[in-house]
Amino acid sequence: MDLYEQKLGIKMWAEADRPREKLMLHGRRQLTDAELVAILIGSGSRNETAVDLSKRMLGAYQHDLDAFGKAGVKELSKFKGIGEAKAIGIVAALELGRRRKETAKPEIIKVSSSRDAFVCLQSDFADLNHEEFWVLLLNRANHVRSKHLISKGGQSGTVADPKVIFKTALEHQAAYIILAHNHPSGNLKPSNEDLKLTKKLVEAGKLLDLLVVDHLILTDNGFYSFCDEGLI
Repeated sequence: MDLYEQKLGIKMWAEADRPREKLMLHGRRQLTDAELVAILIGSGSRNETAVDLSKRMLGAYQHDLDAFGKAGVKELSKFKGIGEAKAIGIVAALELGRRRKETAKPEIIKVSSSRDAFVCLQSDFADLNHEEFWVLLLNRANHVRSKHLISKGGQSGTVADPKVIFKTALEHQAAYIILAHNHPSGNLKPSNEDLKLTKKLVEAGKLLDLLVVDHLILTDNGFYSFCDEGLI
């Protein structure tokens, strides 16, 4: 066989052209349908790369993902190079995609006040006999993106590492941060440590353009808002 007629395996391709590496470098949306299926397949054969095999399979369904998604294990196993295990993997992945599409998106919670934030966090602090520190992350429209446990401690305190807080906020593309921790004692008054930490985090947030807009202290009977009290 002429050297130039030999097909290169995926491992011989430029790194940016390999489906897995391409996904890592540029994100999943930059991959073609065939490249995504090739990742599910994992490997091709000596005569056909996983991408070529994926193109052949999709071509059999006129590149209609809906039709492709309805194919069963036995049907996919008929393609040369696709054994039962690979067919099962493809069917499972496509079924997850279908279920995701059918799943109703949860209601977007908008935080317009300290009470809104309290309601969003209240269940996370209910009946705790130790201190925990959480962050509630918002987008620029004040919609909740996510909430995260930062640290756990004892009955008298917990350590909130600013590096962990801002790393979490950056990873989740937050615009605003609401800090929150509880006082198992039931005392809503902020300690000197609470005041110092809040000031430190507010100033750090300004430098990173990740504004700390409030800090809540929660107990089983209520909450204290640094923002409402004019401390932020």
